[in-house]
Amino acid sequence: MSLIPSFLGDRRSNIFDPFSLDIFDAFPLSNTPSSAFANPRMDWKETPEAHIFKVDVPGIKKEEVKVEVEEGRVLQICGERSKELEEKNDQWHRIERSSGKFLRRFRLPENVKMEEIKAAMENGVLTVTVPKQEEKKPEVKAIDISG
Repeated sequence: MSLIPSFLGDRRSNIFDPFSLDIFDAFPLSNTPSSAFANPRMDWKETPEAHIFKVDVPGIKKEEVKVEVEEGRVLQICGERSKELEEKNDQWHRIERSSGKFLRRFRLPENVKMEEIKAAMENGVLTVTVPKQEEKKPEVKAIDISG
């Protein structure tokens, strides 16, 4: 449970976070029609087995989202929601749904299995699972004591 209200922003955002490549992570965007989708909300959690990214992308088809890993272990999630075509005869009463491109980038830790990254989309939520390598435990050798 957080003691910091969620309306004050994500308390875990940090411009000094070595894994975040989003320079504006710590600065929530203003509440403009185009900003609502410009930076989709996401969670990044670490379990003993994997790093799990969940990104809210409602109304986006999986074909409109790209998940890539660039050189240097950089996970990149990007996509675009196209703007609805406006007809000359249409009269709009409200326009609240957002459109536009988004891009999120994160530097992955060194202990991940790059070749086993998986992504799935269900109910407007993209889940990217990045498995971890098993930690090598130090080899302990018992030494016989003579005498």
